This record gives sequence, C-alpha cells and structure tokens, in this order.
Amino acid sequence: MNKVHVKKGDTVCILSGKDQGKKGKVLSVDSDKRMVVVEGINMATKHIKPKNQYQQGGRINQETPIYADKVMLLCDKCGKATRVGKKFLDNGQKARICKKCGEVIDIIKEAKS
Repeated sequence: MNKVHVKKGDTVCILSGKDQGKKGKVLSVDSDKRMVVVEGINMATKHIKPKNQYQQGGRINQETPIYADKVMLLCDKCGKATRVGKKFLDNGQKARICKKCGEVIDIIKEAKS
C-alpha cells in the first residue's frame, strides 16, 4: 500500500492541468493507484440510461480521479499551499504539520497491527 500525503476531507489546491489554481475538498483517496477525487475538479459528462420506465435518462457531470501528485494541501492556519511534514508531539502522538508555518494540521491515528 502506497502512502498519499492527503486524506479524505482535506482542502487542496490543484498544481497543474486544466483546473490549475482551483481549490476543493478531497472526496476520496485511492492509495494503491495514487489517485484522489476532488470536489468540483476534473469534471466529466456521464450519459445515464433510464433503468426502468419511470426513470429519466440524461447527462450528468461528475468528478473523475486525478493523480495525488497534482494536488497540494492547503494549511488552515496560514492559508497557503504547503508540503506535509510529520512530527512527534510531546505527549508521544504523531501529527501532520505545515512546512510553511509549523502549525499542527491534525493528529495521525496509527493503524493497529
């Protein structure tokens, strides 16, 4: 399993591509393929057939995955796009920190082995 620097619920900035500079919330993360789905980013048109007589068909817009390398985490404290660092706190917990301002982003919950 590959590690990805963003998690579900993080706010990210898009670094490259047609949506460069836009911001959005991470909806899902696929760590094996290193892909993320970001709210309102990389929209694609999907054609839907009606499943039964009373359902309406049509076209809908939905988000499609992009590579995790194309997104950068936005720090809540300083509001800048930043790399993610990891640090042990005084109480022994591991935390993700902002590389620009040094503030704690969140506490990492370790998986039990």
